[in-house]
Formats: sequence, structure tokens, C-alpha cells
Amino acid sequence: MQAFAFPPARAPYAADGSRSRGRLIAEPVSPSRTEFQRDRDRIIHSTAFRRLAHKTQVFVPHEGDHFRTRLTHSLEVGQIARALARALGLDDDLAEALALAHDLGHTPFGHTGEDALDELMRPYGGFDHNAQALRIVTKLERRYAAFDGLNLTWETLEGLVKHNGPLLQPDGAPVGRNAKRGLPAAIVEFDAVQNLELAQYASAEAQAAGLADDIAYNAHDIDDGLRAGLIDFSQIAEVDFLRDIGSEIESLYPGLEPARVIHELVRRVITHFIEDAIEESQRRIAASGVASVEEVRRQSLPLIGFSQATTSVDRLIKSFLFQNMYRHQRLTRVRDQAAEIIRNLFPRFFESPELMPEEWAEAAARIGSDEARRARLVCDYIAGMTDRYAVAEHHRLFDEAPDLR
Repeated sequence: MQAFAFPPARAPYAADGSRSRGRLIAEPVSPSRTEFQRDRDRIIHSTAFRRLAHKTQVFVPHEGDHFRTRLTHSLEVGQIARALARALGLDDDLAEALALAHDLGHTPFGHTGEDALDELMRPYGGFDHNAQALRIVTKLERRYAAFDGLNLTWETLEGLVKHNGPLLQPDGAPVGRNAKRGLPAAIVEFDAVQNLELAQYASAEAQAAGLADDIAYNAHDIDDGLRAGLIDFSQIAEVDFLRDIGSEIESLYPGLEPARVIHELVRRVITHFIEDAIEESQRRIAASGVASVEEVRRQSLPLIGFSQATTSVDRLIKSFLFQNMYRHQRLTRVRDQAAEIIRNLFPRFFESPELMPEEWAEAAARIGSDEARRARLVCDYIAGMTDRYAVAEHHRLFDEAPDLR
């Protein structure tokens, strides 16, 4: 493959921190950092970001110390997002900030915890991890004297909410998973305060962060699955793309030890997806003729994406992982136990909020008899838990507890 002709400097369609729409609460400009660098740094120093070290990606902690957590996944997404952004002449600090923040709203026990909380919160507006991330960075983080949340720029908040695409159709109707149930309340409430233009695409930097998440998920779940013994080399050969890479490695390095084969496989998968995304995105950008970030937002399709052939490969890999790994008996059993923990904790705290830590119990007392607000408070508390803290709380409150093994 020929070398890419990277833009020599910031492209005209890139986001520009010096022209940011600003922060909800005005602050003095930093003499040493751009606005998007400040956002990235605030995310890294947040409590919610640190907690990602002990939140499950796919495997629970009992599976071992070498599998990915939400924190390691977020760092890997950040690296890929920066690579895409630099190649496309985008603001790599904004792309990295969005990549690092994209999982802040995840619950303990991965998507299992999210599904359980969503079910429990259905009478009160449900639960959505992107909406929860917005709550965290605009309300729940309490670090600064002058405001709650992190007071991030409009561009970062926009990208956090819309990195997977617009949430509304031009006529205002919700799209995707929100089409039937409506937008999450947290997004609706904040959008009324600071318009995030939910019917438009986000910046190219946000799109790059969203695509980086897909790339990391595919490659690293293959990595963890092989190392955990949930899938093997004969199974992944069912996907022609992966089989061909395996054959290339065997041809170049016959008899290579399995651990190195896995790494060679994963690095080739990542490289392919990144290089395809750069080439396809350059093609789309050139065809669109966009010359500003506002023109990027007004497009009818995303400008950052895979070619049609690689999109097909992406779907095949996702389908393979869903059928062969995510539904594996070992994971299914652990997921059921993890969901039981969430389903037990929620009603206990809802009925007896004094069992929560003092700060949370006092907040519940101030709420009084408003059940919807109390439910959201309990949801915030549980969603912020790490896996091991959720297990510890369950042990504290119940005689019997799942061992997640």
C-alpha cells in the first residue's frame, strides 16, 4: 500500500479550539493549553475516568489481569482516534478527548449492567450510557469550586452525545434505538440549556472517535477471546479476512508461538481498519468539498467511515464475535450473575436510601417523596460503581452473593 498524503497542517474542515462555541460557564483562556486540551485533561483527571480501571469491558476481573477494562479500552480508542485525526488534518486533542470520554457513563459489568439498569429504570425514563456520560460531565462530577461537572466546551459535549450520528431526524423525530422510546431525559434536559443541534452530525473529530471505538472493539475482543480460550484459531478462520491474515502470518513466521500469532493478527486487523478509514474518509471529504466544520455538520452522511468492502468485513467480525464469544456459556453464566447483583441492589437502595453513603443518603433525604428523582439518584449511584464495589455492596447487604465465576 502506498504512503498516505497527510495534510501538512490543520484542515479547514477541522474543529478549531480558538473558535469554540465556548463553555456553559465562561472561564479565562488558558495561556498554555488549547480549549480541547483542557477538556481532555479534565476528563483524564475526573473520578469517573479513574473508575474505568475497574469496570468490565467483556470479561469480569476474575478472568485475569491481562484482559481489557473500560480504561484500557478507552486509552486504545484514544490512540486510534489520534491516528485518524492526524492523518485527516483534524484536531487530535478533541478526537482524543472524545475517545477518552465515550465510556464514562458505562455501568459495572459492561452492557449487562446497562441492560439491567435500563430495565429497572424503565418506569422513570430508562438508562442510556451516552446520556449518563453527559450527566457525569455536566452534573455528577463535583471537583471544581465554581461549577458542577467539568464545564467542557460545546464541541466536546456535542461529540460526546452525537459521536455515533444525529439523534433526531430533520423533523425532530428520534432515530435509531430512541425511535420508539424517545431521547433520554438527560439529553433533552441539557439540550434545552445548551443547544447541541441533535439533528446534525457532529464534527469530523467526533466521527473519528466513534469509528475508533469500532476498530478497537473488533480487534481487542478477538485478542481477549483468543487469550481467554473462548474462541480459537480454527473458529476465526470462518471469517475469510481473518483467515487470510492468519495464513500470511504462518507464511512469514512458520511455527510462531500462539501468543505472538495473536499479537500479529490483532496489529494487522487494526492497521487494515485504520488505513481503510483514512483512505475512504479522504475520498468522502474530497467529494463533499467541505471547507468548514459547520459544513461537516450539515452533511447528510458521515464523512469519516470505512469503505464498502471493509464495512462488510466489520459486520462479519461483529457477527462472528456475537455468535461465538459474547454468547459463550462461560460469559452467559457470569452475565446472569452480574445482572442479579444490579437487580438486587436497586430496589434495596430505592426502598432504603439511608443504606447509601452519607452524601448520597443526604441527597435522597432532600428529594423526599419524589420517586422518579430518587430512582435517578439510586441509578446514578449504582452506575458509578466499579465491578468490585458492586460485588462488595451486594455482600454487605445480602447473605448470599453471586461469585461471578
